[in-house]
Amino acid sequence: MQYNISIYKLLERGKKMAIYTCKERIDLEDVGYSNKITNKAILKILENAGARQSETVHFGLNDMENVGFSWILLGWKVQVLKRPIYNEELTVKTWGRDANKIFTYRDYEIYDENNELCTIATSKWAIVDIKTGKLRELTSDIIGKYQCETKKVFEQDYTLKLKEPETVINKQIHKAQRRDIDINKHIHNLCYLDYAYEALPDEIYEQKECNNIEIMYKKQIKLGDEFECMYAMENNENIITLKSADENILHAIVKLY
Repeated sequence: MQYNISIYKLLERGKKMAIYTCKERIDLEDVGYSNKITNKAILKILENAGARQSETVHFGLNDMENVGFSWILLGWKVQVLKRPIYNEELTVKTWGRDANKIFTYRDYEIYDENNELCTIATSKWAIVDIKTGKLRELTSDIIGKYQCETKKVFEQDYTLKLKEPETVINKQIHKAQRRDIDINKHIHNLCYLDYAYEALPDEIYEQKECNNIEIMYKKQIKLGDEFECMYAMENNENIITLKSADENILHAIVKLY
């Protein structure tokens, strides 16, 4: 597949870096009523760390947008081992791995101030043409910028293929709001977790931290779109399915347990 001359200029810039490390401090907005970091804050920190590494190799948001491309997030698998509290400084490590022509994975580790491992995570990414919405090939030159590692935080390969539950316990109707919209003019990926938590029964939300998160993104939700959040429980796992109001389009599946 041929890219235009601009993206080749990006390939010539920046330094190669395998494992990227950065510091993050837990702000007030990052903790819940227990004074512990929330799952949404964890995802935000992970996503920002990956974005910062992309900036160092000149494949960040602004660089990609200038040549008509964008990174898109296809899914998460996160396991929380320990929850730091407000104002703690965290160390975040991230690296790319297992890239093919279309998809690539990014893994993460978060350590607390005592250098104890708090969170491990993996995510799946692709590059999309902003104008056409079609996925673009990940060339060896692009992957080479990240110096992909073989290290995996999860022993088993994670395919990010979640299935819709057979039985739904309850449904909620929502409409995408302006506050949810990101630079790509659809709901930011973190907002899917917000809507999933709204669908949880009160007793689960109040009593269970849900230290395991899996999210599969399928179809973007745009400003003004109406969609359903359907809650189910299978094998002691909370499953929230986001679908269009007519239930013909699957937007995402969120699993919390």
